[in-house]
Amino acid sequence: MERQLKYFFDFLENEKKLSDNTLQSYKRDLKQFKRYLESYGLRFDRVKKEDIEEYVKEMSEQEHKKPASISRSIASLRSFYQFVVKRKKIKEDPTKDIKAPKVEKRVPSVLTAEEVELLLEQPKDIDLKGIRDKAMLEFAYATGMRVTEIISLNIDDVNLEEGYVTCKSGNKQRNIPLGKMSLKALKEYIEDARDILIKSESEQALFVNINGGRLTRQGFWKIIKYYKEQAHISKDITPHVLRHSFATHLLQNGADIKAIQAMLGHSDISSTQVYMQFQDEGLKDIYHKAHPRA
Repeated sequence: MERQLKYFFDFLENEKKLSDNTLQSYKRDLKQFKRYLESYGLRFDRVKKEDIEEYVKEMSEQEHKKPASISRSIASLRSFYQFVVKRKKIKEDPTKDIKAPKVEKRVPSVLTAEEVELLLEQPKDIDLKGIRDKAMLEFAYATGMRVTEIISLNIDDVNLEEGYVTCKSGNKQRNIPLGKMSLKALKEYIEDARDILIKSESEQALFVNINGGRLTRQGFWKIIKYYKEQAHISKDITPHVLRHSFATHLLQNGADIKAIQAMLGHSDISSTQVYMQFQDEGLKDIYHKAHPRA
């Protein structure tokens, strides 16, 4: 199995061009499955549907395993077995009729426009860190990009003249416009702070830490948490909450859902439609304010 896993991971990385986060998820899921097989003396190429069902049952009995995690594990197993079937290492896919547990769609946490305004007011452009932090928060809310996408950006991915950023995710890319506030803060950061922060001319990262290297996910999260506390906002705020807020506020202000889907980089429109519930709330507010019999 070890050899087939190596081939599979190479395929995901080099052919499918999956992001590092997604690749690590596949590795975790399949290595856990490998340990399970070893503990019961089972061979991966002789596994039956019943064995997979037992594995799923065992996962569901673990307190820390949520339905979403189990569904992802099943998807990882299915992809692996489809791969080895294509390579003619086994004849039948044992995951073929395995059903994943139902996953309840969680309502995304969203900030109000006032809360966003309060958060974005916190970084003060009086020093290098403040200039960078203001640019980063404005940028995250203006683009709705995932934190991994933001920290992966290089300086050349931003077109200040035309006012957009090119986001590359796996083998896909999309251009996202930058609003005037984000563009202003980004220009100030690039012109007045970034060149001083970087220690080497060869550094390509758009957003860098105080040591001049590429900012990490953890670094980004800490920055947002710090300003959330400065703003005395009780809601939990993460980079993903800014992404949810970006999509919700666009929809509430009349943006087309297909355009939002393109900006968010969702391959399936159903992922974007989760924000429709917030549009409904916005419409209710408009109705109650405007309708004479409301």
